Amino acid sequence: MSAFDLTPPNPAQRQQLIDGLNGEERRVLLEHGTEAAFCGVFLDNKLEGVYTCRLCGLPLFRSSAKFDSGTGWPSFFRPYDDAHVKTLRDTSYGMIRTEIVCARCDSHLGHVFPDGPPPTGERHCLNSVSLGFTEQGAALPDPLHRGGAEAGVAD
Repeated sequence: MSAFDLTPPNPAQRQQLIDGLNGEERRVLLEHGTEAAFCGVFLDNKLEGVYTCRLCGLPLFRSSAKFDSGTGWPSFFRPYDDAHVKTLRDTSYGMIRTEIVCARCDSHLGHVFPDGPPPTGERHCLNSVSLGFTEQGAALPDPLHRGGAEAGVAD
């Protein structure tokens, strides 16, 4: 069980979070879009810290699980906590893929594929605009003002 409150934002909280998004973030997070390959701000990020949901701030991936997949999108072999990421069947564009969304706010993050490195063999391929980043030692975002584990420090 996660140490974070995974209760979805209420409609007023959700709208407030959405109002803070730019057009590209809305297109990707809310409309299940994809940013162009090799363009994302976090593709080459080598800093230590935690990648969070751009909309609700939930920790999604640690930098220690990031690897260079050569695909053009930030890739991770393991989530911060399995409970923080949900999977959905995606049949768009004539393909069958596994979409990943934030378990708390249902924002589109990217897709997961079975061609990643050990120990999981997974490649969580993410859109940079779906993410925030908190450097190691800094306080994690808490846009829903829930405190508790969310007031924690990125490890």
